[in-house]
Parts: sequence; structure tokens; C-alpha cells
Amino acid sequence: MTREEKTSVISELKDQFENRPYFYFTDSSTLTVEEVNKLRALCFEQGVEMKVIKNTLAKKAMEPSAEEKGFTPLLDILKGPTTVMFAETANIPAKVIKEFRKKSSRPILKGAYIDAGIFIGDDQVDILASLKSKEELLGDIILLLQSPMKNVLGSLQSGGNTISGLIKALEERAQ
Repeated sequence: MTREEKTSVISELKDQFENRPYFYFTDSSTLTVEEVNKLRALCFEQGVEMKVIKNTLAKKAMEPSAEEKGFTPLLDILKGPTTVMFAETANIPAKVIKEFRKKSSRPILKGAYIDAGIFIGDDQVDILASLKSKEELLGDIILLLQSPMKNVLGSLQSGGNTISGLIKALEERAQ
């Protein structure tokens, strides 16, 4: 790799590390070419960008903003073969890893960066996979907000007796 190519790769990685809120470092070193291609296809289907990277280039890309972004603990895990997975949803790469591991022992999670949170070690895969996406959280909030309104509407629509009883009770309190 020429110096210009290395500079280009570092610049591209630096941009991605600084502007992507979710990325995972994995070790997929013992996978065959066929298995790696299957993993890449699964990543592509889920909207995850997967790249095999050189640790030294990744470190050089992360170091300028390591303190500001909180990348410092991730610099220590960049040893041995490394693959990086970039995603727009925090839990998707972990779900891809879990799905792929049903047929293989790899990839192994080295670490992940989720909205300034650092997760180190393969034991974090289940925790990361169980994180809810922004859309899932918004759906839960909407359901919670709808529940009281549905109760009120149900009470109002349950019949004239309930409404007339409610009005009489309110009138008696007012007097």
C-alpha cells in the first residue's frame, strides 16, 4: 500500500469514526472466504457496512478525536485481525453477529462504540443486541401515551348510564 493510499484510507476512516454514531470492531480471522462473503451479504441486507481494516490505520484515524469522542479504550483492542462494522442503528450489527454465529463461532466482538458508550468484549453481544432502536423506543412511548386516552374514550363510549352518572356526580360535587 502506497503512502497516498494509506493517507486516503486514514482520512476516510477518520470521517466515518467521527460522523457515525455506531460502530463495532470484530475478529473474523478464521472464517473462510465463503463464510466472509455470507457475512458480508448478511451485513449488506441489514444496512451494515463491513470493512477489514489495518489496526495501525484505524488507530491513526481515531487518535485525533480519541479524547473528545471517548475512543481511547477502543485503541487498546485494536490488535490482531480486525473488521469494523458501521451501522445507522445501534443494535443491528450485534443482531447480525448473533445470527451469523448460529452457523459459525466467529465473528468475535472486540468492542463497540454506541453514542459515546464503549462496550468491550465478546460478552457484550447479547446486551448490544437487546438495545432498542430509536424507532422501537418511539413506538413504546406512543403506546404508553395512547393507553390513558383509550381508557377515557372507552369510558365515555360505554353507554349513557356511565355518562349520566358521571355528570350527576360532578354536579353534586359542585354544589
